[in-house]
Amino acid sequence: MTEAAMTEAVTPLDGVDVILADLDGVVYRGPDAIPHAIESLNTAADSIRVGYITNNASRTAASVAEHLSSLGLTVVADDVVTSPQAAMRLMATLVPAGSTILVIGGEGLTDEVTKAGFTVTRSALDNPDAVVQGFSPEVGWVHLAEAAFALQGEHKDRPWVATNTDWTIPVARGTAPGNGTLVSAVHTAIGKLPLVAGKPETPMFEVALDRFAAKKALVIGDRLDTDILGANKAGLASAHVLTGIDGIKQVLAAVVDQRPTFILTDLRELHQPYPLAVDSTEVIAGVDTVVTTVGAASVRRSGETLEVISAGDSRIDLVRAGAAAIWNSGLPIYALSVPSELYS
Repeated sequence: MTEAAMTEAVTPLDGVDVILADLDGVVYRGPDAIPHAIESLNTAADSIRVGYITNNASRTAASVAEHLSSLGLTVVADDVVTSPQAAMRLMATLVPAGSTILVIGGEGLTDEVTKAGFTVTRSALDNPDAVVQGFSPEVGWVHLAEAAFALQGEHKDRPWVATNTDWTIPVARGTAPGNGTLVSAVHTAIGKLPLVAGKPETPMFEVALDRFAAKKALVIGDRLDTDILGANKAGLASAHVLTGIDGIKQVLAAVVDQRPTFILTDLRELHQPYPLAVDSTEVIAGVDTVVTTVGAASVRRSGETLEVISAGDSRIDLVRAGAAAIWNSGLPIYALSVPSELYS
């Protein structure tokens, strides 16, 4: 836990007025719901506003809402915040209303560009005022080349906004290259980087907080470098769920600004008491020794060596104890000897 002021076990949803849930890896993988996600979110929605935030720019908010509804959630388009929406919030600060925007992406992006009052073009020959780039399975070399043509030479200072820079995207068959790989291709060609609107940058969260009038939001995600980092940048509590991209090893090794408030096996644990990590310290043979206990699980750190004292009766509590022991050590994980029992 990163909130030191918490002194007793609560559920991750205590005091929360809005949930901001990522989609890929949290609610679904490909077309199918992740086990326990739908019923858990429906239970939460009985008393808390639930919004959905996604870096995937390939679909419109309406199509995302339709997909979520087909899985058993009650969702309308306005419940969905997409990275193209965040990109248009950012773009409006860079170019005048009505500007022509070169769009590298699919319908999810062109729909928001049009709604924002901009003109869409697909060719650098149309002398666009800016470029916006988002993921779509159809994006290929010819599209990336148009972005490069529009952003080089005398036009090197044109605004370039990326909806997101996720390196990977989870799909039904596994993990596939994400928008970050496509952005990198353009970057390699022109030698500059875009402004980024989606997670982990703040425009995405600003759109969501404004739309849902959130006072105390909880971000739920499966990626440390986008969902959790973004929540931390925005000053929001976060829950990392182990159903998507980043697993136990990545959580244990998380750098300071990518550490979540809560670690969950699946979304059922949103509704369960979250036990606190409790440290007891003593000096043994001149070596500082700290035992971190979460529930019935305990991990001891003696200098740079970690040891599982008790696995307890909950696998996730052992992970939480291990994470707290590592994070509170003040040392990077590569400087510690970590038993495989924590992550295998």
